[in-house]
Amino acid sequence: MATARPRPTPQPPDGTAGPAVTALRHLLDLLGRQAPAEEFTRAAAAAREAGADPAELARVEEATEAALGIRRTLDQHRRREAELSALFDTAGDLAALSDLDAVLRAIVHRARLLLRTDVAYLTLNDPAAGDTFMRVTDGSTSARFQELRLGMGEGLGGLVAQTARPYASADYRSDTRFLHTPTIDAGVGEEGLRGILGVPLRVGSRVIGVLYAADRTPRDFAPDQIALLASLADHAAVAIDSARLLEETRAALVDLNAATATARAQSEAMRRAAETHDRLTDLVLRGGDVADLAAEIAALLDGGLVVQDADGTELARVGAASPTPPAHGVAASRTAGRAVHVDGVWVSAVLARPEQLGSIALSGRPGLPDSDRRLFERASRDTALLLLLRRSVAEAEDRVRGELLDDLLTPAHATDPRRGARLTPRARRLGVDLAEPMSVLVLHCDPGLRGRLTTEAARRARTLRGLAGPQGGQVVLLAPTAAPGPLAERLAADLGRSLGAPVTCGAAGPADAPAGLPAAHAEALRCLEALRALGRTGHGASLSDLGFVGVLLGDRGDVDGYVRRVLGPVIDYDERRGTELVRTLDAYFAAGTGLARAKDALHVHVNTVVQRLDRTARLLGPDWNTPERALEIQLALRLIRLCRPPGTGPA
Repeated sequence: MATARPRPTPQPPDGTAGPAVTALRHLLDLLGRQAPAEEFTRAAAAAREAGADPAELARVEEATEAALGIRRTLDQHRRREAELSALFDTAGDLAALSDLDAVLRAIVHRARLLLRTDVAYLTLNDPAAGDTFMRVTDGSTSARFQELRLGMGEGLGGLVAQTARPYASADYRSDTRFLHTPTIDAGVGEEGLRGILGVPLRVGSRVIGVLYAADRTPRDFAPDQIALLASLADHAAVAIDSARLLEETRAALVDLNAATATARAQSEAMRRAAETHDRLTDLVLRGGDVADLAAEIAALLDGGLVVQDADGTELARVGAASPTPPAHGVAASRTAGRAVHVDGVWVSAVLARPEQLGSIALSGRPGLPDSDRRLFERASRDTALLLLLRRSVAEAEDRVRGELLDDLLTPAHATDPRRGARLTPRARRLGVDLAEPMSVLVLHCDPGLRGRLTTEAARRARTLRGLAGPQGGQVVLLAPTAAPGPLAERLAADLGRSLGAPVTCGAAGPADAPAGLPAAHAEALRCLEALRALGRTGHGASLSDLGFVGVLLGDRGDVDGYVRRVLGPVIDYDERRGTELVRTLDAYFAAGTGLARAKDALHVHVNTVVQRLDRTARLLGPDWNTPERALEIQLALRLIRLCRPPGTGPA
């Protein structure tokens, strides 16, 4: 029996192609158009509807599978080509960036785009802390996640940083290959990440960080995706290292430029300082005074200047409308040993260690640069040199004054009739007028400070138009004043502050002529000893200020003056009103302060005694009956009685 031959596919009577051929042509057309995969399945359906037999349909379906395979291969090639193109573009973009932050942001953003993930992020290693920390994120919404730090070996990223190998997890939450920590899991959970891929950022053999791509749903990362992210990480690592080196180079250049500018500025400042020092020193050595020096300094520093001595006396003022520098500013400058800015004024103490000679104050320059501040401090040293030279001249003058003072206080010369004629011209040349009444003040301090006290007293004496110098282990000052007590009190306080130690001052006078000065000197000495014996060290007074002690120690016995100081208001009241308050006081104390015996002695009612004593209290003050005041009053009453003619009472 003969084998049946397959029946050939009938051809259309008009010569057109059959269903199978049409289907094959359609598949080729779909491949050419890069049509979606679902359109390829329609070719077999169209052939079936066109009446193709089963064999033809089988060939069409085989051709469809082959076409889909070709399409997948072409898609892979195209995707790989696009990825390589994007990778090259990324490398070019990274090479064009120089700012490290911009490089990092570009890397993370490009990684997210290339792998089409929800989130991309990058961590950098911290060698000092021994961990890796979150540096840049793209697509992240969790603040906790953005602040994560991963210890080496912790989590997926810590393992990548430690081993320098890429790791991928389809679902990190349930992946037991990694060391989970509460901190990392909390951050990843808050961000909602599931599928995570991490690759190392390597520079040579050194890992500098980790680059990640992650989705919020489980995801298997294909090998080509891992390779793509690793390639991007390699480019990124080079770009990061280049940006870091560029930043370091820029920083080094900035530091170098700053150092060069600093060196140039310091060189200019040193040159200017040397020139300034030469100019100021030359001015001092040529005999310029404080005003000349102040004018030069003010011109150099373009500001107003005030120069004072140690007492705060203004020596010069140039272009300064502000008041004198504050005392606390001078003290702060002296303590710090440099110029200080206080209340809008620059102040520098003028020092000759450890002594303060004065101060200079610069106004109108609130923003004084360091170079000008150093010039200002150097100017204070030149001012110190000038003041020291002035002091040397003054000390020479003080020696002349001291010789004159010796002659004025020597008792042996007091009786010489030609003494005044010889001393008056000498005093006049020193600015002292012996025709004025002169008081004598004797100053005492710790022996170790006597030299400084002599200097300070001489300065005060020149201000007062007087004389000062050492005499018999003390310092004596002559001044034209009719009130030696207040002057002594003021000098004791001022000089004590200047020396920082107690200064006691006994005073006497005034003497109407030079012949009376030795006696006034002796009285001032007795007053000084009385002050020290009474425990009033650090105070100043005259004998008349010491009450009955002054009466006892004084040579002239100013009894009337003492009585008037103690009982003057009562005496005046009696004289105006014709009352007997003084007599009542005398009877009261004579009766031992007993009211009954006093009223018998006065032959008045006890209420009258009480009323008179009340009036006395209003005149003398409420403390009139204290022991100290009572003693003074009783002594004054006795002096009244002694000075009255015999047979008369105290009134």
